[in-house]
Amino acid sequence: MSYTALYRKWRPIQFGDVKGQDSIVQTLRNQMISQRIAHAYLFCGTRGTGKTSIAKIFARAVNCERPVDGSPCNECETCRGILAGRSMNVVEIDAASNNGVENIREIREQVQYPPTEGHYRVYIIDEVHMLSTGAFNALLKTLEEPPSYVIFILATTEANKIPVTVLSRCQRYDFKRLTVDTIAARLRELSDAEGILVEEKALRYLAKAADGAMRDALSLLDQCVAFHYGTLLTYDNVLDVLGAVDTSVFSRLLRAVIGDETTECMRILEDMVIQGRELGQFVNDFIWYLRNLLVLKTTDDVENMLEMSAENLSQLAEEAGMIDENTLMRYIRVFSELSGQLRYAVQKRVLIEVALIRLTRPQMEQNLDSILQRLTVLEEKVEKNADVSPDMLRQLAAQIGSGVEGGVQSGMTVADAGSAGLRQISIPKAELEDLNLIRQDWGKITRELGGAIRPAFRNTVLEPAGDSCLCIVFADEGNYQIGRTAERLGEIERYIEEQYGKELSLKARLAGNGERMDTVYVSDEDLSRNIQGVEIEIED
Repeated sequence: MSYTALYRKWRPIQFGDVKGQDSIVQTLRNQMISQRIAHAYLFCGTRGTGKTSIAKIFARAVNCERPVDGSPCNECETCRGILAGRSMNVVEIDAASNNGVENIREIREQVQYPPTEGHYRVYIIDEVHMLSTGAFNALLKTLEEPPSYVIFILATTEANKIPVTVLSRCQRYDFKRLTVDTIAARLRELSDAEGILVEEKALRYLAKAADGAMRDALSLLDQCVAFHYGTLLTYDNVLDVLGAVDTSVFSRLLRAVIGDETTECMRILEDMVIQGRELGQFVNDFIWYLRNLLVLKTTDDVENMLEMSAENLSQLAEEAGMIDENTLMRYIRVFSELSGQLRYAVQKRVLIEVALIRLTRPQMEQNLDSILQRLTVLEEKVEKNADVSPDMLRQLAAQIGSGVEGGVQSGMTVADAGSAGLRQISIPKAELEDLNLIRQDWGKITRELGGAIRPAFRNTVLEPAGDSCLCIVFADEGNYQIGRTAERLGEIERYIEEQYGKELSLKARLAGNGERMDTVYVSDEDLSRNIQGVEIEIED
């Protein structure tokens, strides 16, 4: 006896067997019970989500002699004939290979004859978007006013290609991708029924790899079981069969990229090649890993959005603290472009190596993403210095035009600032201490507060505004309108009080045209010690 693939053997034969499409199933059941059956249906959705299965169940249900709660009994002569493919009342057409006008004309001729048994003649047209324009036009009149005993069920994975004239004549049902939990539960149910020994972790990986398609999940399970027949199917076995990579590899790769360790990245990729891993799948899985990191950094309900163990979630949280959102989004963009290129590439490994070099050597590129990543790295380095704020460094680098090396150095004295040609202002020592405390961490403060604050306060500098008061100077008017609100300023004030124990008030102003943003503030004591030979402006 020939072997039947799992997805064919376990195809749902009644509505209760369908998983993950509850709203559609309930609607069709109610139509059966109330006998409010439409003449044309359009089932839309990605592959393997149950479109054809539900179409066949519905075709049996409308013809069943003894339907049960809207589902076919699958025991009467009509149901058995349809299941066996003997019935002339249910016609399945593959529009990919029968897409011409003459094929539709055959249907128009056939619908003139009532069913020989049962109540309805049901035409299931799969991949209907493949029909030619002429075929669609030939179908329109019959689709709009078919005989009372004819039902059309059109199935497609690309609803955008269906003419509006056809869409308006059908009841449309959108099939959603199945969740990992739904697929994993079904795989466990079928594995137990088939006597297949398999780890739960392996099933969940198969469910994830199926990308929302139950048929794909069953095909993958079939493939893995065939390779490891008669033994326990483990997570590692599944990775071997599918050419996939364990998530620990992605953790190593990400840490190597963050540390700019190009050589280590190449070694990891070399290991994947030696192990025979599928490089396209490797790239897609790494994109998903980066996506999980981004979700962790930007959302609150992480446990429900990331389906992983507490141990993996803890590791992911640790890595999330090592990288900022902008850099993470650049990584995702680079690898997403790579994923599209690999589809038709001959030298996949070379393209991946180039992408890894782009991630670890952003200075080799001149696009905005790379520049932002480089600035982020510079800010983190400058934050360790006590006397220089990242914002001041950015402004000085922009004016001097020579990058970091031409900027203000750590521990710059009054004389150093004067010789560098910087504008100097003397203020009381207490005000200077408050200013330096917040100014040195200003970039870190705006990043940690996140939300609208981070982009709006990116090109700002701080200046003293009296006792226990600082003024935020905006270079951009649009950002000024966002940042000047009491809500934004109050949020920063509360953060400073919680993190630094300082009750400081903040206000905002817009920088004037041509205003210098490289002011160096010094205390009165420093002024008195270094007043000789230095041009100094005294502020009241």
